[in-house]
Amino acid sequence: MVATSRASGSERHGAASATGRLMQIGEAAERVGLSIRTIRHYEEAGLIVPSARSEGGFRLYTEPDLDRLAVVKRMKPLGFTLDEMRDLLAVLDALDTATGADRAALLDRLAIFHTAAATRVTALRAQLALAEGFADTLRSKLDHHSDPTA
Repeated sequence: MVATSRASGSERHGAASATGRLMQIGEAAERVGLSIRTIRHYEEAGLIVPSARSEGGFRLYTEPDLDRLAVVKRMKPLGFTLDEMRDLLAVLDALDTATGADRAALLDRLAIFHTAAATRVTALRAQLALAEGFADTLRSKLDHHSDPTA
């Protein structure tokens, strides 16, 4: 069934990716909540590489691939760029095997991403509060002007 698997799969996702259940792109898209087109775009951008290809050339994904897609999906609404996403994924991949000073440097980079994410979440909450206030104002106006006694 599987024609090829990517050489870097075990390096990127651990040995489990080679033995895990393989899914075609449609199932992967449905499971992660992304469109097939978006997954293909992320592949072209170098954020995700299918773990294998079927004999017919169809992309095949594993659970670790879906985990990777989920990270990207969660970064997107926070405004992270493709380069930042690529960098964070590289940090997360490397943390699994890093030791000593390399591990400490990776943890420092991860902390920077955490701070950036937390800052962006705070900004989004402020925007949401403004938007909710605006919607409430419109609701009040609508209620006031819809009242036949007004």
